[in-house]
Amino acid sequence: MRTDDKLDQMEERPADRPPSRMTRTRWWLFGGTLAVYVAIVAGVLATSWLVTFDWQAMLFRPYKQWPEIHAFLDYFVVLGQRGPTAVAVAAWLGWRCWRTKNLHPLLVLGTSLLLLNITAGAAKLGMGRLGPHYATTIGANEMWLGGDIFPSGHTANAVVTWGVLAYLATTPLRRRALSVIAALGALGVGMTTVYLGTHWVSDVLLGWAAGLLVLLALPWFEPAVEWAEARLTALWIRLRTGRPRVTAPLAPAAARSGLSAPRPAPEDEVLVREAAGPTRTGTVARTADTPARTADTRPHHPPRPHTVRSERTPVTPTGPRRPPHADRAPRTAPLTPAPARGRTGGS
Repeated sequence: MRTDDKLDQMEERPADRPPSRMTRTRWWLFGGTLAVYVAIVAGVLATSWLVTFDWQAMLFRPYKQWPEIHAFLDYFVVLGQRGPTAVAVAAWLGWRCWRTKNLHPLLVLGTSLLLLNITAGAAKLGMGRLGPHYATTIGANEMWLGGDIFPSGHTANAVVTWGVLAYLATTPLRRRALSVIAALGALGVGMTTVYLGTHWVSDVLLGWAAGLLVLLALPWFEPAVEWAEARLTALWIRLRTGRPRVTAPLAPAAARSGLSAPRPAPEDEVLVREAAGPTRTGTVARTADTPARTADTRPHHPPRPHTVRSERTPVTPTGPRRPPHADRAPRTAPLTPAPARGRTGGS
């Protein structure tokens, strides 16, 4: 298959895509998740029972209670690490882009990760909470001390990275199945960080909420994703073919019905015809696609000298269609000489 055909398929083939608008259910989920997000932040800032529970879980030291699963969870927590998970999911979505001939899956992944880095990163640096290993005062919320663990980045990244696969699913059944798998994976990653002592419980709760907010807000960014996809596709076509994409005009009705419409004469042909005058049968005029030549393809002969025809020679009418050998006398029987004038009969 030619490269142009593949590029045409990339533009013409419709892809199965998630809905690009916020449904009523999404609005309710987004509002409820945002309320939970604000409640968690307010509870930590007020040093409420949530901070007390954080300290109780940290002092329990789960990694010492169940040390036999420590080695396994050290590898399992990588499912929430941004670098390895982004590379794995990007490879899968890249193969899907090549198969469906569109860039939408990769652009959705990039948009979701960008939103997560902006929102979660701003919250981490803005609140500056210290982790359990660096806590200074028992019972304190450890806020505004230069930390960067609130919300949990591993948890939020697990929600977004694996949740994008469910968001891009092509059938409702696959979407539900992948949503359950992504939720269980994000739950396991969050609890693993609490087991290892790298995050507070409230960090994990806020990470779940932050990642879910990003996934629920993706339909708002679908127009920007489609705009970027159209621009990148046009740029790729121009780089591969050396020319911009031009849509072929609609053929006339006669051509679509199988009839050949009369072709207007090119400007060169009109000029040649005007200069050469009326042409006889067999004349070939110069057009834009033929080399320059005379208007008459037959060889030219010098005009014959004027001769006096006999009285019985038929006169050939002049016109565009002269019979061959019109200037020659017809092949008839020899004429009988007339009797001499002035002679008398007898001797």
